[in-house]
Amino acid sequence: MGTVNESGHTEAARAPRRAGVSFASRWAPELRILLVAVLLAAYFEFANHDFLLTNASLVNLSQFIAPVAIIAFGEIMLMIGGDIDLSAGMVFAFAPFMMVFASDAGAPMWLAVIGGLVAAALIGFVNGAVTVWLRLPSFVTTLGTLFLINGVTLTVSRGTPAATPGSPAFSAFMGAWGYSEIIWTLAIAFAMHVLLRHTRWGLHTQAAGANPLGASEAGIHVNRLRLGNFILAAVLAGFTGMLEAFRITSIDPQAGGNQIMFLAVAAAVIGGTPLTGGSGTIVGGLIGAAVLGILNDGFTLIGINAFTFNIILGAAILAAMVFNIHIGRIHAGRIRRKGDR
Repeated sequence: MGTVNESGHTEAARAPRRAGVSFASRWAPELRILLVAVLLAAYFEFANHDFLLTNASLVNLSQFIAPVAIIAFGEIMLMIGGDIDLSAGMVFAFAPFMMVFASDAGAPMWLAVIGGLVAAALIGFVNGAVTVWLRLPSFVTTLGTLFLINGVTLTVSRGTPAATPGSPAFSAFMGAWGYSEIIWTLAIAFAMHVLLRHTRWGLHTQAAGANPLGASEAGIHVNRLRLGNFILAAVLAGFTGMLEAFRITSIDPQAGGNQIMFLAVAAAVIGGTPLTGGSGTIVGGLIGAAVLGILNDGFTLIGINAFTFNIILGAAILAAMVFNIHIGRIHAGRIRRKGDR
């Protein structure tokens, strides 16, 4: 696994930088999926010239990509460590109602938003605590909280939508303006990329995902990382739900759900994050969400129904997983051969 140096980074995590990995090699997975996205966009633009050349189409595309990508960022952090959060779609619906309750209680909107994020963080803490300390698989833990949170949301909302509070200016800043969600997405993507690739937390998350026992023996607090990433994933899901609430101007207790969660996981997998853990990138997740958005909007514009989208989505996930596994084996084989020399 490698020792931990004075700054707390594992030698294994820093090895690629010392070896002088080229730009193309380091970003190869992202470049491959970006090429797919560009080719798809070019095809749909050729098939229907309204795909990218109108403001309405670009806004619609960005509003599909944004929520999927932000939730995917949290899922990627978990998936790198070998975990997953199936309850993210329900946190997406739960957090905006907590924001509404805080606003109705007299809190200013900025404080109400924080209240919604705190409620989401508590759910993430419960997911992480049960998974880490009671040693349940995250799939089982978050499957349980999925139904639990959905039931709580329907109970407190009485199954009826609520109007989104806030002034027009605050709403536009949070999501009501056409491109505000995608701007939030790009800002969060940058912050998450820095967290994953350039901080001790992110490097240790990758090391722990690749070899939990070795990371623990090297002094990395694996359980603390897992707990923190559950909280982070839940906060991102809750924040996404609030952005969507401001965009739509109403809050639906049935919003999000399993559909948004599985789309986020699909974006992560298509972007190069394997479900087996150990590796993954934020940029890949963003491009994966873009691919899904391009497919969804492109099929709609050329008149292909949603059933076909699901067929293509399923095939893309399988192809991405097979591709990632075989590329990983080839890469590992090359490393071993170099080591033998």
